[in-house]
Amino acid sequence: MSNFIVQTNQSAASTAAAKENARQAQFDDLVLEVKHVSGGYREGGFFGRGGSYKEVIHDVDFVVKHGEILGLVGESGTGKSTLTKMILGLLEPEKGEIIHHTKRPQIIFQDPYSSLNPAYTVEWAVEEPLRVFGKYDAEERKRRVHEMLRRVDVPEEVWHAKPDELSGGQQQRVSIAAALIRRPRFLIADEPVSALDVTIQMQILKLLKNLRTELDLSYLFISHDLNVVYELCDRVLVMRKGRIVEQGTVDEVYDHPKEEYTKQLLKAAE
Repeated sequence: MSNFIVQTNQSAASTAAAKENARQAQFDDLVLEVKHVSGGYREGGFFGRGGSYKEVIHDVDFVVKHGEILGLVGESGTGKSTLTKMILGLLEPEKGEIIHHTKRPQIIFQDPYSSLNPAYTVEWAVEEPLRVFGKYDAEERKRRVHEMLRRVDVPEEVWHAKPDELSGGQQQRVSIAAALIRRPRFLIADEPVSALDVTIQMQILKLLKNLRTELDLSYLFISHDLNVVYELCDRVLVMRKGRIVEQGTVDEVYDHPKEEYTKQLLKAAE
């Protein structure tokens, strides 16, 4: 009888371990979970106190998978920026949960010039996150900075230039280098090509694709431009008034849209 109990306990333990391993394997493929998140911000008041509360995000639920580029589309004012702040930890959801399976993502902004300190050089801007990190000595920081600048195709002759001496495309490449210098696995790209002309847009999109492969990255790519999303992304979320109204692979959503709002967006992009 005692042997039977021992065997049963061992079997139960093995089953529990197998279930835990299976559960963990499910999440190994994810970099982010946004689980039924709702929230917003207060309008008026002082320093975020008082004023009226405005809920902007309503029961948003999605995941970002390892290695994918997930597009988030919707008109201005639909809640994309508020959701981004929640993912970055700048706003707390009122309901739901945001789970990061990597360290918190870095962000590439729409306007690269505003994200760079105009008083300092390209090299300084890319090195600054490493100085704050405090892990490497000056020589190793320089080596990493130069390697990253070469990787994003910033020419060596502008490494000691200041942001206002660069073209828009060069500014965005420097911004990307600064976001990547600490080697995150997950990036949020917030309208990163909307301020650039079409030729430079295509160059930056190609760079983002290449970096995904080279550095094993995942992206949440936010845009109002459905043509850009189609060019770059694997899956797409359609947001309207703070809700995800449709999601699927790019081909599924673009070729067979289910929601009238999605159809209107696609028609406007033609």
